[in-house]
Amino acid sequence: MVGKMEAVNGVKSGSNSTSATFQSAFFKPDLSLKSLKLKTKQQELLIRVSILTLVYILAFITRLFSVLRYESMIHEFDPYFNYRTTLFLTEKGFYEFWNWFDSESWYPLGRIIGGTLYPGLMVTAGLIYSIVRFLRFAVHIREVCVLTAPFFASNTTIVAYFFGKELWDSGAGLVAAALIAICPGYISRSVAGSYDNEGVAIFALLLTFYLFVKAVNTGSLAWALASAFGYFYMVSAWGGYVFIINLIPLYAMVLLITGRYSMRLYVAYNCMYILGMLLAMQIRFVGFQHVQSGEHMAAMGVFFLMQVFYFLDWVKHLLSDPKLFQAFLRITVTCAVGVGAIALGVGTASGYISPWTGRFYSLLDPTYAKDHIPIIASVSEHQPTAWSSFMFDFHILLFLFPAGLYFCFKRLSDATIFIVMYGLTSMYFAGVMVRLILVATPAVCLISAIAVSATIKNLTQLVRTKSKVAHTGSTKGSTSGKVSSKASLDQSLPFQRNGAIALLLGAFYLLCTYATHCTWVTSEAYSSPSIVLAARGAHGNRVIFDDYREAYFWLRQNTPQDAKVMSWWDYGYQITAMGNRTVIVDNNTWNNTHIATVGRAMSSYEDEAYEIMRSLDVDYVLVVFGGVTGYSSDDINKFLWMVRIGGGVFPVIKEPDYLVNGEYRVDKGAAPKMLNCLMYKLSYYRFGELQTEYGKPPGYDRARGVEIGNKDIKLEHLEEAFTTSNWIVRIYKVKPPNNRW
Repeated sequence: MVGKMEAVNGVKSGSNSTSATFQSAFFKPDLSLKSLKLKTKQQELLIRVSILTLVYILAFITRLFSVLRYESMIHEFDPYFNYRTTLFLTEKGFYEFWNWFDSESWYPLGRIIGGTLYPGLMVTAGLIYSIVRFLRFAVHIREVCVLTAPFFASNTTIVAYFFGKELWDSGAGLVAAALIAICPGYISRSVAGSYDNEGVAIFALLLTFYLFVKAVNTGSLAWALASAFGYFYMVSAWGGYVFIINLIPLYAMVLLITGRYSMRLYVAYNCMYILGMLLAMQIRFVGFQHVQSGEHMAAMGVFFLMQVFYFLDWVKHLLSDPKLFQAFLRITVTCAVGVGAIALGVGTASGYISPWTGRFYSLLDPTYAKDHIPIIASVSEHQPTAWSSFMFDFHILLFLFPAGLYFCFKRLSDATIFIVMYGLTSMYFAGVMVRLILVATPAVCLISAIAVSATIKNLTQLVRTKSKVAHTGSTKGSTSGKVSSKASLDQSLPFQRNGAIALLLGAFYLLCTYATHCTWVTSEAYSSPSIVLAARGAHGNRVIFDDYREAYFWLRQNTPQDAKVMSWWDYGYQITAMGNRTVIVDNNTWNNTHIATVGRAMSSYEDEAYEIMRSLDVDYVLVVFGGVTGYSSDDINKFLWMVRIGGGVFPVIKEPDYLVNGEYRVDKGAAPKMLNCLMYKLSYYRFGELQTEYGKPPGYDRARGVEIGNKDIKLEHLEEAFTTSNWIVRIYKVKPPNNRW
């Protein structure tokens, strides 16, 4: 009986313990990764997706400073034309947009919109707007335009991850996504409100490169087709597609020269070039340039060269005699090069193949634009890049870039060769033109990510290495020698680990400073819309100058609907979009003679300028003046470019006439023609009566720090119509001609 009782008690105690385990399992859940029973690869995937999601959100929200600080508005000058055309597209439809003749710009010439722009940005924003409206969200097209660039910046981080993974490993992909998400070189053109072509073009550029490298690595026709469609989207979005259509042939040429020709390269390049070219021809602004422009001939030449390589590879398998093949190779290469040179020469001489454009020459020779095309050199973003700009936009990436190149050369492959070529060529062009820092940023981030990933991976391996315990109880001399050597290695191991830990902490600190710098630059430098100016008052308070919108609102409300406004070309898009008035010239700059005519009017005496304005049917003249507020980007500081552009077409305008011993002045020592030209009069009219700063005489120009030379300005053919509250924008009405009777 006792034994049975013990057995029964044992069963009961076992059941109690089982029920307790059951309760603890169901009522005390463990939320660790182990409780989810995920494998190591699944845990890595979960962490990777979580990091990518956070980076995606970070890339979007870090670009919203301008919206939070000011309001939801379009920035800069060019985006206002993009917004105006997008608004027209959503209201009238694609057919009307594609055939739109705009009579409100370039009066009296007008402009064919569908044939003179890259429609990718407008169509993209229109599609997003249609999708959002289909989902029953009540939004205005302006809000979609404001947030398009941040949205595509977030998408770019995903592409950067997959590109980095293709180049190196998933760690490099994650680092690349994080670096490009907050890099100032990319943020400068992708903040909220920066509704410009580059906002979607950098996404398209990186996507095209990634898909092409993927096609080269795999030899897959599907990836090659995808890269062709990516190239088509890039062509539809931005003129920078010329960089792609020249870099990819150069890359293919390098692979051919270095003996890396393969069927994978043949399939990827031929498919991408043929289909991409056919798709690009559907863009009216591009047309047949791929077969008629000198800028596109490199791609065609490499395409034919690829066919020669394929033919030679086929012949090599047929011929068993190496000497015979060498002779055939010499003859074939000589004939191919000769035929190509003759075709290029005949095409160029006959005019079928157009020569390189001035913008293309200016990339190869930084001094070309200044000597031959002043209208290109007059744009601030076309100036050569200072070293400070590189440091400002790249920070520590400027030092990680060479390290990444070292790792790429250490592990050369078809993919790393491409990223090295992309990085080196884009950095050269970024040095030639400050605007092209934007194109170099993805390459710098990817190559720097390779350096960070490889370095951290090596250091963490040292940190995770466990020291081995040396066995000392050995009887053989040889064994004791091995033990002593192991012991010496084990003694050095702690020092290596400590050094690795210190280097890891240093790397973490540098990356933290990079994140801090990027946030500061985004907040202070790249989130201020140029249409609304901000400054610090004497007591540190923030002062807002909203003169541009004040002037455009006045134009819209107080001038006839058919009024024509003459200004320098910088403000043409804004006047048309916000003031809803016809302009003589705008930011498209397609007609140099028309712009030179405006430059001649601004730099002539009032009588001569009046005749020019009457010939153009000008009703109002708008100038931007910063003498009161200290705003340096005004028309007086741009005036010499008006003289140079006007003098390039009309020799009567000579730059030395406006200088004194080669010096540009606006004070009493200024040149007589400068003191009496139309631009000087319109900027400084009634300014001599104004006290701008305590302790300074009336007529003190705060932007140039001098007292003006001509205070007694009288206008004969124009009259002041409106001046904004801070004198930044001044509008004058052109008087009708006097009655001859």
